[in-house]
Amino acid sequence: MPAEDVHPVAPQCGDCPIRHRAVCARCEADELDLLEESKYYRSFEAGQTVIWSGDRMDFVASVVSGIATLTQTLEDGRTQMVGLLLPSDFVGRPGRETAAYNVTATTDIVMCCFRKKPFEEIMLRTPHIAQRLLEMTLDELDAAREWMLLLGRKTAREKIASLLAIVARRDAAIHLRYPEGTMTFDLPLTREAMADYLGLTLETVSRQISALKRDGVIELEGKRHVTVPDFDRLMSEAGDDSDGGFLP
Repeated sequence: MPAEDVHPVAPQCGDCPIRHRAVCARCEADELDLLEESKYYRSFEAGQTVIWSGDRMDFVASVVSGIATLTQTLEDGRTQMVGLLLPSDFVGRPGRETAAYNVTATTDIVMCCFRKKPFEEIMLRTPHIAQRLLEMTLDELDAAREWMLLLGRKTAREKIASLLAIVARRDAAIHLRYPEGTMTFDLPLTREAMADYLGLTLETVSRQISALKRDGVIELEGKRHVTVPDFDRLMSEAGDDSDGGFLP
């Protein structure tokens, strides 16, 4: 891991913006004290690599703020984006010595890091952390299966709407809001990155975003600030109902 800024961005866990969703969400005060002993904060600028695939990982972390991408590079140099890391997402795997993917900061990010060996020992002593990590892992598995559906069966318009809905829902969850009615958020990806992630061309992404804007599904201020006047309508455009289920 490169030697970037290490500083106590949020020294009090109770003030942490992701406290209610992170791996430590269910920890009691004494359990937080254990984590505090191996915790440190690290920040990265947009475009910087957090970890390369295959590198030794001596830490695990939660994304406190900002967005990162997970990518994998093939032998011929082609790179595929395989996931997004949004605030409260967990980076790294206890028990795994090396990184499975490249992790790159898409925006400026802050990560709450834990030294891996102490974290693994705390997991054995602290059921709340192990249980929460299991829940997050299962959620990640569900999300991966839903993404397979999106990439394999949805139209270009549905893919764009689905990605917007994912970002809107996470933004609402971080700010303790229910995803409904009018929603406003900042899109963390460039259109080039969206094209890579969704398996579309840049032209198709731009055309579909313009169509969603023209049809009143979204409003744009610049290229990144998005307003969704009616979240249920966005979900319908994504091929999902308002609860996230797939429409027949």
